[in-house]
Amino acid sequence: MRQKINLLFVLLLAAAGAGAQSSWIRVNQLGYKPAAPKVAVWCSKNADSVKSFRLVDAATKKTVLSARASRAFGAWGPFAQAQRLDFSNAAKPGRYYLEGGGVRSPEFRIGGDVYAGTADFCLRYLRQQRCGFNPFLNDSCHTHDGYTVYDPNGEGRVDAVGGWHDASDYLQYATTSANATYHLLMAARDFPAVFTDTKNARGLDGANGYADVLDEARWGLDWLRKLHPDAGRMYHQVADDRDHRGFRIPKEDSFYGRGYERPVYFLTGEPQGLFQYRNRATGVSSTAAKFASAFALGNLLFRDRDRDYGIRLWEKAFSAELYSRKKRGAAQTAPGRAPYFYEEDNWADDEELASAAVAHMLMGKAYYKEYLDAALRSAAVEPVTPWLGADTARHYQWYPFVNPGHYELARALALPAVRALDVTYGEKRRALIGHYREGIRRVWDKARGNAFYRGVPAIWCSNNLTTAFAIQCYWYRTLSGDRQFEQLEAAAFDWLFGCNPWGTSMVYGLPAGGDTPTDPHSAFTHLNRYPIDGGLVDGPVYASIFNSLKGLRLSKEDAYAPFQSPQGVYHDDFGDYSTNEPTMDGTAALVYLLAAMESSPLSRPPVPRRGN
Repeated sequence: MRQKINLLFVLLLAAAGAGAQSSWIRVNQLGYKPAAPKVAVWCSKNADSVKSFRLVDAATKKTVLSARASRAFGAWGPFAQAQRLDFSNAAKPGRYYLEGGGVRSPEFRIGGDVYAGTADFCLRYLRQQRCGFNPFLNDSCHTHDGYTVYDPNGEGRVDAVGGWHDASDYLQYATTSANATYHLLMAARDFPAVFTDTKNARGLDGANGYADVLDEARWGLDWLRKLHPDAGRMYHQVADDRDHRGFRIPKEDSFYGRGYERPVYFLTGEPQGLFQYRNRATGVSSTAAKFASAFALGNLLFRDRDRDYGIRLWEKAFSAELYSRKKRGAAQTAPGRAPYFYEEDNWADDEELASAAVAHMLMGKAYYKEYLDAALRSAAVEPVTPWLGADTARHYQWYPFVNPGHYELARALALPAVRALDVTYGEKRRALIGHYREGIRRVWDKARGNAFYRGVPAIWCSNNLTTAFAIQCYWYRTLSGDRQFEQLEAAAFDWLFGCNPWGTSMVYGLPAGGDTPTDPHSAFTHLNRYPIDGGLVDGPVYASIFNSLKGLRLSKEDAYAPFQSPQGVYHDDFGDYSTNEPTMDGTAALVYLLAAMESSPLSRPPVPRRGN
C-alpha cells in the first residue's frame, strides 16, 4: 500500500512539473491608444518559438487580428527565448487579450481614453509626500526645521518647513525637488487640458481656480523660495540618513540631538558629510541652476494670475542664476552614517536649462539674447547625457536623467521673433535636436538585440531613467517629426506598465485591478496599509547591485523568483529599498510623461520594420 501511495505521489509531482507555466505574454496593462504602436512580448523559459499570434475580443471571444510574430531574439534576462508581437494595426476601441504559443496575456484596453486621468492620479502620491502640512494625514509634520550646518556665517536657524519627502523616507533634497517642480510646471504648460481642479492649495478637497498640478508645483516653489531666502544664502538638504531608523508615519523626528529640529545644509560647493562618509561636491551650479529654472518657469505660469507672486519668482530666478556662478561645479547630497548619496557629477545641463528658462521669462526684453547664447554655450559642453548607451552609472550621477535644456532651448529657437535675432539659430536648433537623436541612437544600439527593446541600464532608480528616456524620445519626435524611434519610445513606456520580465506595472495602483506593487518600501503601506496611489517605484537593478547593498533583506518568499536574472531583479517587498521604494522626483517626471501620452495621439500605426 505504501509503495502505491509513493508511486502516486511521484506521478502527481511529475504532472505538476509538466503543467508548470514556462511561457508568458507581457503587455502594457494600462492599454494602448488606437493610433499608437502596440507591441507585446512573448517570452519563454524554453528555446522554442512561436510563428503567429492572435488578438481576441475579450467580450465576444472572437479573433479580430491574426499576425506573424517577429523574429526570435534569443536568450535575454530570465528567458531562453522571446519575440515581439506587433498588433499596431488594431485600432478599434475595446477590451482584448493576446494568444500565442499556448499562452494568453492579461486583458487590456485599446481606446482614446486609456490614459485619461492617470497624470492626476499620480499627483496623489506627491500630495501624500508633502512635508509641513500633509493633506493625506490632515496633520502637520517636521514643523521645527531647522538648524543650519556648514553655514559660513555660523550656525543659525532657517524656516525650511514645507516641500516633499524624497522617497517614502523623510529626507528632503533641493536637487530632486527643483527637478520635480520643473516637470510639474512643464506638464501644466504643455498639457493644460489634461489636468483637473479638485483640490485647493493645501491639497484638501475643493476647487480653487488652479489646476491641481499647479497647486503641487507651487508647493514645491514655495519650499525652494525658503531654501533661497536671499541672494547670499542657499540651502540644499533637510535632514540626513539618521532619518533611516525605522518605519514611522511622519510627525516630529528627534533623531538629530536638537529636540524636534532637523539640520538644514548650506550649499557651499565643498564636500560635506557630518559623520564617516563625505560626498565629492565640486561646486554649486548643478543645484543652484535647478532653483533658477524652476523659479523662471514658475514666473511664466503664475505672473498673469498672481502679479506679486510672479514678481517674487522673477527676483528669485535672477538671484539663483547668479548664485549658480559662485562656484561652478556639481553639488551632491550629503551622506550621514551610510555611504549612499546622490552622486551628481554634471552641471552644464542645469546651466543650459536655467539660461533657457530665464530667456523664456525675459522674452521680448532687450537683453534676453544673452541668455539664449549662454544656454547654447552650455549645450555644447554636454550635448548627450552620458549614461545614454552606457551599461552603468553611479547613483544619480547624471541628473536630471535627460537634459530638458535642449527641449526648452529648441522651443525658444523655433519662435520667429527669436530666429530673427540671429541667422544661425535655425542651424543651432537642428543641432540640439540632433543631440537628442544621438542619445536615443546609443540606447537603440543596445536595445535592438532583445525583444523588450531594453537599453536602459539596471541601476538604482532604473524606472526614473526609463521615464526620462521615454520623455526624451517624445521630445525628439515632437520637435523633429522623425518617427524612426517610435517603437523604442513605446517600449520604454510599456515597460513601466507591465511589458517587462516580471509582468507587473511599476506604479502603485495603476492600472486599477492590474498587477501593481502592493508591498512597497513605504511606512504608509507597511504600518497603516495606506495606499500610496500613483507612486513610481525605483525599478529593477542588476543582481550584482542588489547583492551588494547594506541592510537589505526580503520579508517573504519572492513571488517573482522565476523572473529574476543577472540582468535585473525586482521584488514587490517592503524590505527591498533598492527596487521597490517610490520616489518623489520619478513620480513627478511620470506625471509629465502620462500627460504627454494622454494628450498625444502619437501617429498612424507605423509601417512594420525588419526586426520589429
